[in-house]
Amino acid sequence: MELEKIYNPKKSEEKIYEMWEKGGYFTPKIGKAKNFTIIMPPPNANGALHLGHALFVSLQDIMIRYHRMKGDSALWLPGADHAGFETQVVFDKKLEKEGRKKSEIPKNQLLKEMMDFTLENKREMESQLRKLGASCDWTRNKFTLDKDIIETIYATFAKLKKDGLIYKGNRLVNWCTKHQTTLSDVEIRYEEKIDPLYYINYGPFKLATVRPETKFGDTAIAVNPKDKRYKKYVGKEVEVETVLGKAKIEVIADESVDMEFGTGAVKVTPAHDFADYETWQRHKNEIPGPKIVIDKYGKMNELAGPYQGMKIGEAREKIVQDMIAKGLLDEKATEKNYKHNVAVCYKCGTIIEPTLMDNQWFVKMTDPPANGKLSLRDLAVNAVKKGEIKFIPKRFEKIFLQWMEKLRDWNISRQIPWGIPIPEQGNDEQVFDTWFSSGQWPFATLQNTQKGDFEYFYPTSVMETGADILFFWVARMVMLGIYTTGKVPFKNVYLHGLVRDKDKQKMSKSKGNVINPLGVVDEYGADALRMALVFANSPGQDIPFSEDKIIAQKRFANKIWNAARFVMAQTENEKPKMKNEKPKTKADEEILKALREATKEITKNIEDFQFHEAAQKIYHFFWHTFCDVYIEECKKENNPEVLLYVLRESLKLLHPFMPFITEQIYQMLPNKDAKVLIIAPWPE
Repeated sequence: MELEKIYNPKKSEEKIYEMWEKGGYFTPKIGKAKNFTIIMPPPNANGALHLGHALFVSLQDIMIRYHRMKGDSALWLPGADHAGFETQVVFDKKLEKEGRKKSEIPKNQLLKEMMDFTLENKREMESQLRKLGASCDWTRNKFTLDKDIIETIYATFAKLKKDGLIYKGNRLVNWCTKHQTTLSDVEIRYEEKIDPLYYINYGPFKLATVRPETKFGDTAIAVNPKDKRYKKYVGKEVEVETVLGKAKIEVIADESVDMEFGTGAVKVTPAHDFADYETWQRHKNEIPGPKIVIDKYGKMNELAGPYQGMKIGEAREKIVQDMIAKGLLDEKATEKNYKHNVAVCYKCGTIIEPTLMDNQWFVKMTDPPANGKLSLRDLAVNAVKKGEIKFIPKRFEKIFLQWMEKLRDWNISRQIPWGIPIPEQGNDEQVFDTWFSSGQWPFATLQNTQKGDFEYFYPTSVMETGADILFFWVARMVMLGIYTTGKVPFKNVYLHGLVRDKDKQKMSKSKGNVINPLGVVDEYGADALRMALVFANSPGQDIPFSEDKIIAQKRFANKIWNAARFVMAQTENEKPKMKNEKPKTKADEEILKALREATKEITKNIEDFQFHEAAQKIYHFFWHTFCDVYIEECKKENNPEVLLYVLRESLKLLHPFMPFITEQIYQMLPNKDAKVLIIAPWPE
């Protein structure tokens, strides 16, 4: 059968995908075959897919298609995430554009609107995944707000509570004053900022601080017990002059104080600083409890006297002026360009305000449960150290273990309407941190799909995701998965880097350097985009990316098409034998040998998760060895059987990377060895 002169992906890709899906080729059977399972990291159902999504689709689909062709029972389970806080942020922006205020919308109406918004995005996202060629099993599609998933989340919460690993308390939390919610430690990022470092005269002490506005919440002065300069003051109360008048304050000794920073004496403000909060925890019997002086809107409260109602920045400026006027601040000693790291909200960049809040739910990460077994942290650490979970690339194992050492209790309360409500009476305004629900995704999905799925497909084979959410998500899945099921949730963790622009800058709309993957698919085809993303993508490394790379792979797609047209034209009157390709010339022998070597190398590369190496090898073999050398020889004299055999086997090697064009050509072959390429046997 003759192929059209020019390959038109727009004309064929949708039809091919429909053929695969209707044929049931994405749905594996539970049986005696070896299983290979990937649980798709559920994209946030709050907007269009971006290049990061296109990358994970390409990488995961390569693995699934390869293992399917190897004869494995290959399950790629798709899903979508309601994405709690992240969706709330997107929806708030939508309301803002419409000139509406969230606070003025009745809660039931707000939740309905958010659900409609999310489900609409979910449908669009699933359509986009199909366009990218994702051969996932849509019959097992899950959503984090499915009733059965929520029931599983609640069961885990109850188990944690029963084991004494959940507690409710008044604790210092990361508070975003813009979004009016708490955030976990992994949801904040640190930015270097330049601020003045002020030196305050505090009775007999001089203290260094960048936050003089918090001084109304001071409960002590701390010095290092080894610091001879201040030994005589330890354990005593000193009188200090403040902008609000005279006050008395206790001096304590604590080893956390750095004698080299500033003057070696620091003010302790436990209601507004995590380190100070921990200092207070160690000295509860010596000093008063925390005093809150900044409210949840980032304004000074009644304890700040005349500064009440001022925003933090405004109050700081006024307090400094007043302290200078009263001689309480050493203006000459001020370091005007002091560099320090400041915690900010990872979504909006607002400076995080450590805030004491009531009724916060926490998960104990480092304490053992009531039954005396290992803590959540130790469960995960032991599994990694024993090799039950392997990281690709391996360097992330060390990063994972180092992060685990510094783990603090996890605040799972969020003060937003959108999410899974925490199941406690009188607590209906709080929902679970979205990572608490998505952290249970591998077992929560497989326990709630088809009968026998969990027993057959769990633990899963690979968790492929971005390196940037190693601690947001991967660590949570490992801890909660082992704790709940007694097994690791996955055997391998493959981490890809960020897709950046050609100058290695992060892609953002404001910079104008964003590439829309669906726009690219419409123009060049899904195969060109997929191959371009994988071609130079080594594990764990950020990827500099540009449209030129897609154009180069579009040329490769054209090369494949033209080579297939040549082979078809040369063999249209032949009836080749299926498995008896006999070399007649030296060129035949050489191409068959090269094919065997390429197959062996490509197979090993895929098994070793070196997908970029596999992509480059099949590219080189097809373009240079097959087309430039062998096909040129065949223009003088050809062997139809070898020509068709090498083309067919090459299409199989290419299929995981470029599924659409390879299936299109395969359907035209006179020597097919399966009804469709997607289930054809992988070359040996």
